[in-house]
Amino acid sequence: SSRPIIVFSSDFHVNSLPWWIPCGEKVIIPYGISKVFLETEATISAPAPRAVFTSSPLRSLDWLLDIWATAIQPYVPGAELHVFSGTKTYGEHGMRRVDRIQSVLDKARALSSHGVVLREPIAKRELARELMDFRTLLYRGDPGETYCLAVGEAQALGVPAVVENIGCVAERVIDGVTGFVAVDDANFAERARLLLLDDKIWEYQRTAALRHQRSWSWDDAAAGFEQFLTL
Repeated sequence: SSRPIIVFSSDFHVNSLPWWIPCGEKVIIPYGISKVFLETEATISAPAPRAVFTSSPLRSLDWLLDIWATAIQPYVPGAELHVFSGTKTYGEHGMRRVDRIQSVLDKARALSSHGVVLREPIAKRELARELMDFRTLLYRGDPGETYCLAVGEAQALGVPAVVENIGCVAERVIDGVTGFVAVDDANFAERARLLLLDDKIWEYQRTAALRHQRSWSWDDAAAGFEQFLTL
């Protein structure tokens, strides 16, 4: 019998396949970016020193809040970190972990004096408009993700990202061009401060993100699957 083609969404995803699973060709078809992020007009001028987090509270938000409060915000006058995160986005998955999620969100609320602003998750169309008001998306990465949409959506709007090489997120960022892939926590904080403070580096990475990261829609992803359909 023929071995099946297995479709993955990233190199990290491919490498997660156990050696003992029989398969034929391995094909990567990344998640598409929703059209609203590809079609929204990107901002022109450099925003205020505001960073954004748009993922699950359980995906290293606790870690980010510590880094922000100790190694980023104290060195950037007027810096803010806006957290679009909560339980309702994740349905039953979120409700099963509501206590853990709530403790992280409570920590975010407690850091308001350090410029942390807790926001409710919002619809993608609103998020696309909001994202353009931020200089950088800060996200460590998570081994549970196969191809991070939060980073991809921000990149498509010209928002440079700072990530670490955890899970798939490093594949979403062109290091030094559309953001930074930090080698450790200290480097993460340093790169975040750089993007919040340096207009020239922000402008370079914003332009590069719009040039390189704005072209893969769900239509493209669908076309990738259609190549396997036999008439």
